[in-house]
Amino acid sequence: MWLRARIREEMTAAIHGGDLKLDLYAGPSGDPGLLAIAPGDPAWRVHGHPAGMMIGGFAALMLQSLHPLAMAGVDQFSDYRTDPIGRLNRTARFITTTTFGSRPAAEEAIAVVRRIHARVHGAAPDGRPYRADDPELLTWVHTTEVRSFLTGYQVYAPHRLRLTDAECDAYYAQAAPVAEALGAREVPHSVHAVERYLDRMRPQLRVTPAALESLRFLRGFGRNRRERWVTRLLMNGSIGLLPAWARAELRLHRPAAVRVVWDRPQATAVGRVLGWARGPSEIHAAARSRLAGAPGEMHGEMHS
Repeated sequence: MWLRARIREEMTAAIHGGDLKLDLYAGPSGDPGLLAIAPGDPAWRVHGHPAGMMIGGFAALMLQSLHPLAMAGVDQFSDYRTDPIGRLNRTARFITTTTFGSRPAAEEAIAVVRRIHARVHGAAPDGRPYRADDPELLTWVHTTEVRSFLTGYQVYAPHRLRLTDAECDAYYAQAAPVAEALGAREVPHSVHAVERYLDRMRPQLRVTPAALESLRFLRGFGRNRRERWVTRLLMNGSIGLLPAWARAELRLHRPAAVRVVWDRPQATAVGRVLGWARGPSEIHAAARSRLAGAPGEMHGEMHS
């Protein structure tokens, strides 16, 4: 159908820049990848669910913005205002490569990010210095990201596919090696450890003008009216994934009834349409072939 193909093409362009770079996932034959996961493992399921990742990704950006030092680095160095699609492409590529790619591809992606982080340093508006390669900031960014991805999956995946408590713990443990390879320390490996970490971090968190600016940018993100409409629906859905204290700090005053009865069904519907348009994942197919030791060149599927 032309509509499905059109939506799929736009998704691939927005998320991957139009090129899936399947060589990152298809070989070498038998390579287990950095995370050594297989289809059906929690990290594969969470990171392979488009709606949960997109909606969870918006939630992660909002939650991360509450750390003044992390937000200062984004505000002063990120090109999200001038090249938001490029930033989305790079972020999506990093996640898919470290999750589904070969070990050499994942290690190269991590090395690139480490080189970039080494150049990102400065002072926040309150005068405190920051460095993007600070292990504590890396742990913050990783933990808020994976918590948001997991929450997005648990809310927006079909009920029969959601993870058990033990699988949620396994997800955090499986995702941790990426953060540790980037230089993070004391990375939480379980649901309890993640929530305890967030409680411990709360005294350091507050909304800043830069955080509010990034929030306004996210809510209006899109290259055209249709994309802006879709983004607004997904953003509304992502607000419900945030802890109550984070919503309050960000001044996102949407009543629970609105979040559950209005926002969540609309975001669910958008996610289902995008999942239908995407179809089976060509990236996943290439990774499965690599894991099975078979030739990695696959055809007829699209997107990760």
